[in-house]
Amino acid sequence: KVCVLSCGISTGLGATINVAKPPKGSTVAIFGLGAVGLAAAEGARISGASRIIGIDLNPNRFEEAKKFGCTEFINPKDHDKPVQQVLSDMTNGGVDRSVECTGNIHAMIQAFECVHDGWGVAVLVGVPHKDAEFKTHPMNFLNERTLKGTFFGNYKPRTDLPNVVEMYMKK
Repeated sequence: KVCVLSCGISTGLGATINVAKPPKGSTVAIFGLGAVGLAAAEGARISGASRIIGIDLNPNRFEEAKKFGCTEFINPKDHDKPVQQVLSDMTNGGVDRSVECTGNIHAMIQAFECVHDGWGVAVLVGVPHKDAEFKTHPMNFLNERTLKGTFFGNYKPRTDLPNVVEMYMKK
């Protein structure tokens, strides 16, 4: 039960609630449905997202992710086009928010490139290989997409963790 105090849960939850800040009714894509990704999905659910799209290479994770708020799923292996294009097609131009929880540089780029021009926000959570490089077209920034990163979900352990514990205790 004390896992809510550790990196995984607090990081995913905080990445969505504190950094991505999805407005009620928004569409959120979660890249990676491990512990951090499930917590990020829970943050989207708590925030009132209407669509939470889970992306993972392992379809066995989809059923569990429903319990955390995911409403739709994408396995990149099932598509011939890039995931960011699949998401853009599904959402009429891109998601409102995305949270990347894999540490895979390709997933990070996809998470940024799948957000909607004008207001989309992508949050990078996973830690990539030290030699990884993030490459995207500069127009993605000029089209007013926002890229953010976070460690520990922007929680301050001493002051913010009691609230995370309280949320857990209230289910």
